[in-house]
Amino acid sequence: MAKPDDILTPTRKGLYCPPGDFFIDPVSAVDRAVVTHGHADHARAGHGAVLATTETIAIMAARYGGGFTASRQPAAYGETTRINGVDVTLIPAGHVLGSAQVVVERAGKRLIASGDYKRRRDPTCAPFEAMPCDVFITEATFGLPVFRHPDDRGEIGKLLTSVRRFPERAHLVGAYALGKAQRIIRLIREAGYDEAIYIHGAMQKLCDLYRDFGVDLGPLAPATLSDGAGAKNDFAGRIVIGPPSAFADKWARRFPDPVPCFASGWMRVRARAKQRGAELPLILSDHADWDELTETVRDMEPRELWITHGREDALMRWATLAGVKARPLSLVGYEDEND
Repeated sequence: MAKPDDILTPTRKGLYCPPGDFFIDPVSAVDRAVVTHGHADHARAGHGAVLATTETIAIMAARYGGGFTASRQPAAYGETTRINGVDVTLIPAGHVLGSAQVVVERAGKRLIASGDYKRRRDPTCAPFEAMPCDVFITEATFGLPVFRHPDDRGEIGKLLTSVRRFPERAHLVGAYALGKAQRIIRLIREAGYDEAIYIHGAMQKLCDLYRDFGVDLGPLAPATLSDGAGAKNDFAGRIVIGPPSAFADKWARRFPDPVPCFASGWMRVRARAKQRGAELPLILSDHADWDELTETVRDMEPRELWITHGREDALMRWATLAGVKARPLSLVGYEDEND
């Protein structure tokens, strides 16, 4: 019977499947890639062939152009594709629209690479699906017990309370352009806010894509203004969402007495919030917190736990005490600063 390391093994380019001759989320161009989701640190252009969900392929095309790969193969959740004798199935990861875990099966062994994931409800994507396996390959971005994300509704409530309390100020929310921004917009809508939400131009294409896949974001408008005071004051009492990088340039300083808000799991750390200049930190993450990580390991019931990147030491210790063999893979090239 094959050993897990014979089926998937870490390399400098990412997780590699020797019998199938494919990589999962490779960090540089390869002949054949299986991509878990559309974030740029997992989905790169230039591969010879890409297998991913229909949504992820659409996201890659929107970000990189139609020629991002020589050959694309969209797969539905639960659909099995055989690659050189290896069965590959994509199941939901709950991270962003189209995100998937990669189920790799060969010679009676099942290995599951999670990609990035979370367990809490997200109105913009399919929820995480647990499946028992021999090896579960997980991230550990928030792999410390201090990271326990609060209820999403409470964080959105903080934002809307501040909007009501300071009607003369614009609330600028820094959020990653893919996934986080659309999730925040949808959560704001669910909280009863039906006014126009203003978005940075870098987010328009992805918001349109989410709408194309049936995610109702309500009325959106471009966050553009002229140099006149009248136009500037039009944003008083409004919610404006932009990528974190936009807050470092003059775009953010043109709004009326802005309230800087950043939406990230890192806002749990006061020093990070201060470093970002966040007057209103919002603890909202698209990654599993400590409780979700440990819950997931229990649900997946693996014989072995492999940890790709993040804060692996505490999760390895927890797994060992729980009777699960654990090891770090220490893969490089995966970012977590905006999550």
